[in-house]
Amino acid sequence: MSIDWQAFWLTLELAAVVSAILFALGLPIAYWIAFSRWRWKFLVEAALALPIVLPPTVLGFYVLLALGSRSPLGRWWQSLTGHTLAFTFAGLVIGSILYSLPFAVQPLAASFSSVDRKLMAASATLGASPFRTFSRMVLPLSVPGLITGVALSFAHTMGEFGVVLMVGGNIPGVTRTVSIDIYDKVQTSNYSAANETALLLLVLAFAILSFVYAVNRKVWIIGPAR
Repeated sequence: MSIDWQAFWLTLELAAVVSAILFALGLPIAYWIAFSRWRWKFLVEAALALPIVLPPTVLGFYVLLALGSRSPLGRWWQSLTGHTLAFTFAGLVIGSILYSLPFAVQPLAASFSSVDRKLMAASATLGASPFRTFSRMVLPLSVPGLITGVALSFAHTMGEFGVVLMVGGNIPGVTRTVSIDIYDKVQTSNYSAANETALLLLVLAFAILSFVYAVNRKVWIIGPAR
């Protein structure tokens, strides 16, 4: 096989790190979206959904500017480490978090919103704190949304191309992901190798999505097919 396993494992590492961070960030954001009564909340929701409709190169360009040596963040990071965030694995993580954020937040917010408010009111009446109500009732009732958010974040990060290319470039072992590896192989007319890598990515994406749909349809609750 001619699969670039270095790029493959780097992609899995990136997807795992981004999914874990998005889970931690997505919980409070999704909770606020689900239960906030602020009249201008829709503006925040629109901003969070921008990565879905924006071309990846547009988002990648602005992330590159934000991480570069001319930005406050870039200068601060360079003063600490001696190099900017652009064209590093850390830069890829930041760009991927922004690009995959709606895929984590939206399923979580939808699950939180589906929780019966009467149950939450009853919990508060019985003296439970908001945190206890959230951890003991809202979270368990939102497990399908949690799984969907993490799985979609993971799968979406694995398939990124435009953002990772703009922010990270193509540095083997550092920022070269599977999607960039496929592009390079196609550029050199190595279609056989590109097909092997693309097929592996296709199978992984299908397996992840199948798992998500199975959880949401409660396959295991219904029981095995006879």
